[in-house]
Amino acid sequence: MHPLLTGRLRMSLYLIFFVGIGLLLAGLLVLLEPRPFSAALLFVGPLTLVYASICLSAWYVCRAHPPATTPALQLLGSLAGAALQSSAVWVGLGALWAVLLARAAHVGPDRAGILRDLAVLFAAGIALYAQSIVVHYFVLAFESARAAERRVLETQVTAREAELRALRAQLNPHFLFNSLNSISALTAPDPEAARRMCGLLGDFLRTSLALGGRARVALGEELALAERYLSIEQVRFGARLGFEKQVEPAAERCLVPPLLIQPLIENAVKHGVADRVEGGVVRIEARRKGGSLEVAVENPFDPAAPPRRGAGLGLDNVRQRLEALDPRATRVD
Repeated sequence: MHPLLTGRLRMSLYLIFFVGIGLLLAGLLVLLEPRPFSAALLFVGPLTLVYASICLSAWYVCRAHPPATTPALQLLGSLAGAALQSSAVWVGLGALWAVLLARAAHVGPDRAGILRDLAVLFAAGIALYAQSIVVHYFVLAFESARAAERRVLETQVTAREAELRALRAQLNPHFLFNSLNSISALTAPDPEAARRMCGLLGDFLRTSLALGGRARVALGEELALAERYLSIEQVRFGARLGFEKQVEPAAERCLVPPLLIQPLIENAVKHGVADRVEGGVVRIEARRKGGSLEVAVENPFDPAAPPRRGAGLGLDNVRQRLEALDPRATRVD
């Protein structure tokens, strides 16, 4: 569809432009041969509006002859032929309209005057069609640039979604490794606790899979999943592991990527509480600050504890997922 036909505003501006052209042509005809302005406008006004529709054909001519792939001589010949043909059609319609006005309303100049008016129409028609060609080529270039930009954005979005899926896929083995490690630690000293932990782990995995399949989840759901994980770990650590939560109601309704808080909770337990004889408390705070959501996960740690191998996967995963979403609006400290 022609771009001018896709919006009322565009079409209205286009018609207003040609109404102005009609007024200018009527004034020019009055200067060439004195006559009432109303008579000149009656002749050229309707013809100008008709030619406005004829000039729309330049859109299809320009699309059929892109400058980048059309030889120069062929391009000039096609455009000049289209302009001459359109102007000739306009002059033919003008001749019929002049005869009709002369016979029906006795309006208009003599035969010599009519020929002069038609010559003016022919020259103006070529100029207007050439101008229409230039405008349509600019419109085509603009649309081509927008289409290229849209393709680039679609490619970036596709790549980002693939990266997010790959990063999310890392969470399952990372979490299972930590959980199975905890179950293994309980198998010998407390088999009953190990079995209870397996049951809790099964419930947790069902919930995490349901959340992980969604693009966004409410922070309240994410924190509820974190509490389930901590209840699993409390089977192992008992009173050594505590949990405190301070979350604003407005923050609970904020949407976040699924399983984003979970790796932070795992790190807080594995690299913080687990290394302390007396254990510790994992604290989660969340609040709205302006248009942003701030989430803090705190845990005590033993500075003298030896570093664990492989530490940092969870934090790296969270950081990369947030950077893939929007590196300018997200931050991990």
